[in-house]
Amino acid sequence: MDKFGKSQSVKRTEDVRFLTGEGRYVDDIAPQNALHGFVLRSSVAHADITTLDVSEARAAEGVHLVLTAQDLLAEGVDIAMAATTMKNRDGSMGANPVRPVLATDRVRFVGEAVAMVFAETLSQARDAAELIDFDYEDLDTHMDLCAGGPAIHEDAPDNIALDWEMGDEGVADAAMAKATKRFNFEIGDNRIIVNSMEPRGCFAEWEDDRVHLAFNGQGVWGAKGHLADMMHLDPEQVRVTNPDVGGGFGMKSMTYPEYIVCAVAARKLKRAVRWMSERTEAMLSDHGGRDLTCSVEMGFDDSNKLVGYKVHSRFNLGAYNSQFGQAIQTMLFSRVFPSVYDIQETYLRVEGIYTNTTQVDAYRGAGRPEAIYLIERAMDYAAREIGVDPWELRRRNFIAPEAFPYKSSANEIYDVGDFPRVLSRLETFADRAGFEARRNASEAKGMLRGMGLCYYIESILGDPSENAKVEFNEDGTVSIYVGTQSNGQGHETVYAKFLSDQTGIPADIIDVVQGDSDRIAKGGGTGGSRSVTVQNNATLATVEVIVASFTPFLAAKMGVEEAEVMFDDEAFRSEGSNESYTMLEAAALARSEGREDLLTHEATAKLPARSFPNGGHVAEVEIDPETGVARVDRYTVVDDFGNLINPMLAEGQVHGGVAQGLGQALMEQVVHDEDGQLLTASFMDYAMPRADDLPMIKFTTEAVPSTANIMGMKGCGEAGTVGSMAAVANAMQDALAPRGVKRSDMPYTPHRVWQMLKEGASGA
Repeated sequence: MDKFGKSQSVKRTEDVRFLTGEGRYVDDIAPQNALHGFVLRSSVAHADITTLDVSEARAAEGVHLVLTAQDLLAEGVDIAMAATTMKNRDGSMGANPVRPVLATDRVRFVGEAVAMVFAETLSQARDAAELIDFDYEDLDTHMDLCAGGPAIHEDAPDNIALDWEMGDEGVADAAMAKATKRFNFEIGDNRIIVNSMEPRGCFAEWEDDRVHLAFNGQGVWGAKGHLADMMHLDPEQVRVTNPDVGGGFGMKSMTYPEYIVCAVAARKLKRAVRWMSERTEAMLSDHGGRDLTCSVEMGFDDSNKLVGYKVHSRFNLGAYNSQFGQAIQTMLFSRVFPSVYDIQETYLRVEGIYTNTTQVDAYRGAGRPEAIYLIERAMDYAAREIGVDPWELRRRNFIAPEAFPYKSSANEIYDVGDFPRVLSRLETFADRAGFEARRNASEAKGMLRGMGLCYYIESILGDPSENAKVEFNEDGTVSIYVGTQSNGQGHETVYAKFLSDQTGIPADIIDVVQGDSDRIAKGGGTGGSRSVTVQNNATLATVEVIVASFTPFLAAKMGVEEAEVMFDDEAFRSEGSNESYTMLEAAALARSEGREDLLTHEATAKLPARSFPNGGHVAEVEIDPETGVARVDRYTVVDDFGNLINPMLAEGQVHGGVAQGLGQALMEQVVHDEDGQLLTASFMDYAMPRADDLPMIKFTTEAVPSTANIMGMKGCGEAGTVGSMAAVANAMQDALAPRGVKRSDMPYTPHRVWQMLKEGASGA
């Protein structure tokens, strides 16, 4: 790794800014004279709108504008929100009903935006919204994760958004018929609310016939394209920026209705407007995650080799197609199907269901955690049914190290891997040999103890191309312009340090510029564990351009041929000259001679293939059978991330991901009633993991460098979540099984665990 970085644990430089209150979040930097926006949202899940009269609100004190869907249409706005669709099994396209920016004739979930008020103060906007005459005729709701029921959209009368498949069902069935051991499981994956620390927000302003939208998202180019298309603007008339962002997790990668309405309002009023979500509002309107149920069939031969694997997944899309939802639960789910196991006879069917709830979209891991949770729970259940060690069942079915590069049944090429080696390291690192003694100690206290394993694999996603631009500034500093967007991952530290390692430029004078569509022509944003691998690949390409550009200029100064000039990551040197120039000295010399062409350098680079981070998680839980309260007592991770640039930041990403997976496993759950009302719309009702819910996390790496990029990296941003859900759930099942609990699903809340134990004792 020395060639491409020092692999040092460097503290995050941006943390000083954040911890001293100097962060520039969107609500901090909104123009002081900006009008405040407030959204009137539907209080019912399914209804035809009979009255929407905003005249009294428009006349209210301090109000400058009230916008409805009809007003947007009058402004020439295309009110259809962007959404993905996939092909059905029969070749037809999945359903694609219009999701309007603001509701038109019908509302389809509690929290759907109906109108937006802009006033001098937030209180005035809120008060005016209460004056809107919004009446409706209730319709029956569809809340079940199955076909049928009251139709939410005319073009999806059975509420089926999608019926997709991958693989040959007949081939999988034939393989299953030869299996000597067959098992069927039903496995649920509970719905969660993302709850980023900073809720969504934006401001918009119109100047010089251009709109500027600032929002706390995960990239600027998607929103720029959507604004240009929907407002019928030339792309040059749209500037989008992302300031500091307090958490994204996939949820902030979409363009939401409020951003469009604010941009239209700014254009109409020729005045800046701002909007910031409140927490309950976020819980109602942010796109959720997970929410699927899968039927699984597994077949094994006499030697416990997996010979067939079939999955029928039913996932909740919410009331509309979202920007990524259909793709996440089909293409991205299938990308790691069937995980690290050597089996080709697989079949996956995915049905997307519309319900009267908020949309379900990207959440940390986006399809990969769902797929890994499913197969790792199923492997554990199968091991129990067969009566074998779950660790050995995995070893028996791993793709062998010598089989790489390996083409999976999903036609993904895994470049490298050594799963047995990583698992063996994990077994020692987690002190599996000492587990029985720890279990006996727990039982002596009247407690139940279980150990759970998850072996995961994921892939980096998104655009494999990225851009980087390096500028040498007049004040002696250097700027690097990147196409990704930090949401708290530490990009400023990583990118500056990486450029420093390649060029010898001190990291503390390198300014990382991100999130501005005017200053950065193109970028892929952040998501899918792509950022550091893809962005640094572009940085390497840009450094090559810098070196190639400076070489002839400096060769002339040294009095040598171009071919004799070499750059050694610190300075340009030549054996035929006593002169040498650091990168900064070369830039200063170029500036002094008016060579402006040597002060800005840019390159685009594309990864030739995806890389596949993988690894193992082991959780140990302890349960009080009298109360059902469970806690994770020990947690161990061994990851294969390939080469690391900053191990400390990678470990921090894993810690955060583990916390999210543990939260879903033990406490987080979205609950709606039969009428579509969200019953978990505040932190009084929706539990989130706190510091004292987590143990100390033991972490190390066992690197098998990727061959899919020159740096040997694999990505790590989502790995903690991908591995932790099944590890905790399998540990809970291990603890509960001796008490007669044969199957169990997340979340393992005290009441649910107590109920499971009661039913297990009665044989129910």
